[in-house]
Amino acid sequence: MGLHDRLKTSNGAAGAFTTDVIGAPSGETAPQSTAASDPYSELKTRIHHACIQTLGPELFKSQGSGDLSERVTRSVTEQLVLDRTPLTREERRQIIREITDDILGYGPLEPFLRDDSVTEVMVNNFDRIYVERLGKIERTPAAFADNAHLLRIIDKIVSTIGRRVDESSPMVDARLPDGSRVNAIIPPLALKGPTLTIRKFSRDPYTMNDLISFGTITPKAGQFLAACVKGKLNVLISGGTGTGKTTTLNAMSAFVPGDERIVTIEDAAELQLQQEHVITLESRPPNIEGQGEIRIRELVRNALRMRPDRIIVGEVRGAETLDMLQAMNTGHEGSLTTIHANSPRDALSRLETLVLTAGVELPLRAIREQVSSAFDLLVQIVRLVDGSRRISHITEVLRMESDTVTLQDIFVAKPPDEGQAAENRATRFLAPLTCTGLKPHFQEKMAANGVVLQPSFFAQDDDAPAVGLDRQASKFGGGFS
Repeated sequence: MGLHDRLKTSNGAAGAFTTDVIGAPSGETAPQSTAASDPYSELKTRIHHACIQTLGPELFKSQGSGDLSERVTRSVTEQLVLDRTPLTREERRQIIREITDDILGYGPLEPFLRDDSVTEVMVNNFDRIYVERLGKIERTPAAFADNAHLLRIIDKIVSTIGRRVDESSPMVDARLPDGSRVNAIIPPLALKGPTLTIRKFSRDPYTMNDLISFGTITPKAGQFLAACVKGKLNVLISGGTGTGKTTTLNAMSAFVPGDERIVTIEDAAELQLQQEHVITLESRPPNIEGQGEIRIRELVRNALRMRPDRIIVGEVRGAETLDMLQAMNTGHEGSLTTIHANSPRDALSRLETLVLTAGVELPLRAIREQVSSAFDLLVQIVRLVDGSRRISHITEVLRMESDTVTLQDIFVAKPPDEGQAAENRATRFLAPLTCTGLKPHFQEKMAANGVVLQPSFFAQDDDAPAVGLDRQASKFGGGFS
């Protein structure tokens, strides 16, 4: 007899029981659970209710998670014994794990949060859970019992960081204690039920060597970016959603010398700089009354009073763009930031648009002059159809010519030839980054900051042997000193 048949037989003998969701407000009826037609879900609900009633206030006491986990596991085991439902050892182990995850963690999401190969968890509905694993999105067999179950988990997540989500505030975007970013939207904004997105925080940040091993960048181009950071160039990293802009920013930031004072500014702190002299600032959303909001723009302005050697802004997306440009144009060299754009030229256009949101009447030519004098280098990242990320352009930002900011590619990943197979052409960029042979105009600025690029480094033939980059960025090989 299978598990379903044994549970059905056992439930028939045990009699009816309620499947109302725990925690429904007094006087309200919780949505009907889908567990009513699933004996396994009925068993889980029954044991879950019994454990909550048995442990009671102990679940909310501030005690060691290990001790609490042991007590919850013991309680679930005891309730299964009292329930007398016939289960095999593996079935018992599975139900103990699932109920413990639901009580102490985030229910069916826990296995994905523990899986280091999963970078993002996306819940479209209670029974549609997707994950991004190794760059590809896949649907999982996991599911919540119903929308009420999903809503409980969302409320549990946001309450740990002092936020709330309800009909009066149906959308929340925040950072979890472990650094992961969470976004939740519930009805009436989400028409088909609550949705949840969790972008996991990497415990071990990727280095430039990691990006080289992934094929995101070539060793020679990685050496070049390391030299640009050490040479105090102002760098803009551009790419679409999920292309790895923050990952690349973090990897490049590792090459800032350890004796420099760095101020990082982000909406949700994700950067993991390993240097000692780092100040980390994070914007703050308004409270329930709509008060107390601190925007990125205010933090950028305040950072200028903190005697920074470098200012690193996680992403420019509003009026703070103007303040960032002004900071770069008034002596704050070596600043880095990211922007959402699909090409180097699009990145410049987006900068212009963002500056206009600052509410300052500036002619378009004046904005372009600010952009061209502020940024030295633009790094463009794309995401290929196979889920991999690739740096497609490393481009120098030159001065104005007529009314246009001129660009010069230093490294570029060429599109595949027309003769290649259609499935290969679909990836857009297959060839690795190659040096165009053009020498950047910012070499003098880098030399003034102690980094000299040898003329041979920019030879168009890119067949030089691969040279790795050390984690602390204390050595530079392959053509510059």
